[in-house]
Amino acid sequence: MAPRNETTKLGDDYPPLHGRVVAALRDAILSGRFKPGERLVEERLAQEWGVSRNPVREAIRVLASEGLVEVAARRGASVVKMSDQEARETIELRALLEGHNARLAARRQDKETIKRIEKVLSKGTLAVANGQFDQLTDLNQQFHQELAAAGQNTVLGEVLKKLRERTAMLFSPADPAYQARNWDEHAGILRAIIAGDERGAATLAAEHVMHAGSDYLLGLDAGDEISRFVLKPNGNSNALPAAPGRGVRAAKR
Repeated sequence: MAPRNETTKLGDDYPPLHGRVVAALRDAILSGRFKPGERLVEERLAQEWGVSRNPVREAIRVLASEGLVEVAARRGASVVKMSDQEARETIELRALLEGHNARLAARRQDKETIKRIEKVLSKGTLAVANGQFDQLTDLNQQFHQELAAAGQNTVLGEVLKKLRERTAMLFSPADPAYQARNWDEHAGILRAIIAGDERGAATLAAEHVMHAGSDYLLGLDAGDEISRFVLKPNGNSNALPAAPGRGVRAAKR
């Protein structure tokens, strides 16, 4: 939720205000409005959103606990700026865990959640076709939230939520070519899940994350991380080891 104009300030709305300010600050960071390393001045944010400094201070505290904000004794609060190594490791970890979550989703076949994913996918694909790129950030978040739910592992879902937020600041801007590929990859992941193809779903989900972070990794002269990390079509990789399982599904991995 982006900061509102002077005629519709957050402070004019009915409480609970705390959650709304947290969401506003989080979205401003994840959308790139506040850049990594940029200072977050309580008084300025409070004035812009039409609130007191208390909910702004609390929002900063919450986002600091999520790893999106850092608070220094003299400098105050600022948007987290990851080192090159931290950024690379975060992308790699998210790719690995997204792959495992997709594997679980293909195994567990939660029909109701899959239906919700299909609806989000249809909306995202239509938005790309119509050039409605302003809708895609929210739809992308919805897709990955539902995908996490399909894995039916609450702890994994919570970890992935934090990793998605941290990597959102690193990934490519929403240009048309990138978004078209992004939603094509979403469709491929979902097809593999519906087919019960655990190995394929894991591979496509991991590749999806690495592709999204490719511009950043290439900027670190680490483009070969993409090819080394994800499974290749012939399956010759040990980056995503098959999870233990039984029966027909296990044979697919």
